[in-house]
Amino acid sequence: MSRSVAIVTGAAGDIGRAIAKRLADDHDIILLVDIDEAAVQAAAQALGPAERFVPFKADITSDGDVAAMAKAASGLGGLRTLVNNAGAARAVSLHDTTPAIWRADNALNLEAAFLCFRAVEDMLKASKGSVINIASVNGMAVFGHPAYSAAKAGLLHFTRLVAVEYGKFGIRSNAVAPGTVRTQAWEVRAAANPNVFEEAKRWYALQRVVDPVDVANAVSFLASPLAAAITGVCLPVDCGLTAGQAELAHTFSQSEHY
Repeated sequence: MSRSVAIVTGAAGDIGRAIAKRLADDHDIILLVDIDEAAVQAAAQALGPAERFVPFKADITSDGDVAAMAKAASGLGGLRTLVNNAGAARAVSLHDTTPAIWRADNALNLEAAFLCFRAVEDMLKASKGSVINIASVNGMAVFGHPAYSAAKAGLLHFTRLVAVEYGKFGIRSNAVAPGTVRTQAWEVRAAANPNVFEEAKRWYALQRVVDPVDVANAVSFLASPLAAAITGVCLPVDCGLTAGQAELAHTFSQSEHY
């Protein structure tokens, strides 16, 4: 029997590593893809045996690198899951967004997912596998970082495009939209401002921000047989952020209406 393979892009980051670790519960091999070779090698070593966690350096905005990634995956076994996790946000405001930033954010957060999927679509057809795109609540509402947000909104539509066009091949396509995730970047902010999480949690119904494991658990569910009838959806993993703000709801409920 062919060994089952999952690809996780952006695998050297906190969310990528958590996803890789969780998918290893029901995949034989995880191909960890990242542009930072030293970081992805360190992540692979920390996660477990070399025969199960395979690091691969690639710039997923490059056609050539993506083709090499697909070839590497095909040599490991049968690809069952593609997780398009790599992403980054640059300028906070539209005013500060240059044409170069706009193009760079769209290349990494949207076009790269298209390139990766097209490179492995035949393998996913063969396995009747699934693609899971890590989007963001930024693609669902306006929370800043406009180029990143526009790309993530596009990623949600791309998710549905794959679901509709490739469903006849048994391929499922879904997205996970995290809210604020407690990564190393946020730990740095917390070191500078110890109250940062207290200040942030008031916007979340669950009174906390998301942990990378929360995202990984959602990805694992969507990749599993438990989600066999689920395709074309976006699952917010945001501790209730997009449901609404209790503080605002309380304010409005106390106001007079005429």
